[in-house]
Amino acid sequence: MRPAEPRPAASSRGGDRGAALPPTVPPLPRRATSGTVPAARQGVQGRPSVVSWQSAERFAERVRARRHIAVRKLAVAGSAVVLVALLGWVALASPLLALRADRVRVEGASELVSSEQLDAATAAYVGVPLTRLDTVALRDRLLEVPGVLDVRVMRDWPHGLVVTVTPRSPVAAVPVDGGFALLDSDGVQLATVAQAPEGLPVVSVPGQDARTLEAVLTVLHALPTELAGQVTAVSASTQDTVALTLADGVTVEWGSAESSALKAAVLATLRADPNLGDASVIDVSAPGMPVVH
Repeated sequence: MRPAEPRPAASSRGGDRGAALPPTVPPLPRRATSGTVPAARQGVQGRPSVVSWQSAERFAERVRARRHIAVRKLAVAGSAVVLVALLGWVALASPLLALRADRVRVEGASELVSSEQLDAATAAYVGVPLTRLDTVALRDRLLEVPGVLDVRVMRDWPHGLVVTVTPRSPVAAVPVDGGFALLDSDGVQLATVAQAPEGLPVVSVPGQDARTLEAVLTVLHALPTELAGQVTAVSASTQDTVALTLADGVTVEWGSAESSALKAAVLATLRADPNLGDASVIDVSAPGMPVVH
């Protein structure tokens, strides 16, 4: 038999009936007060809740970088505005691109187109920057000069202008008080001269009837260059009775202005025929049935 184990000594305190706790058992932990946070809850997944000095430095660096980018964008935008304003001033207001009088070149002027009037029309635009020069308005102004049929205006950078004029050409001389009025194919009076120019046919239309005169001018405009150079005079009592007088004295009864190309071809064929003889009148008013006598 095992010997009986000795029983623990009783507590020294009087009245205690239970056995005393072993001295090795630690005391129970005290409950945390409401004002403190356990160390286990001070961070997430073991990280401290307080930002470290490295994180604060990186954050401050990002703020400085954003501020630097914003300042740089403002500087670029401001420079762009200044550059645009400078370019606008150079193009629209400065004398760097202004039209100079000695750089204006007018081409195509003739005896019937006054170069003085052309120069006066362009002089109003001297000093205006080429970027603001209204070429359409200038062209309209030049078209008002007597004798001008068409105008082309081109800028010649940086200070010049090229004006190309197409003058009207007279096709007939019509007797008027004090001389002869020179008319083009549109019936526009280009000038009045004392004597009919050599090589220009003299037109005789009773009463200066507008429709008859228009028919005569239409016929003259439709004539081939070689035939037109042989015409010395044109007469007509109506728009259907146009007659041409050639340099050799032959009279051509042309009739109306219709089928002028065919009439000219028939006339050329007849004039080239050696059997024509000394005919003084050629009637091509009906080109399908010409008459020579």
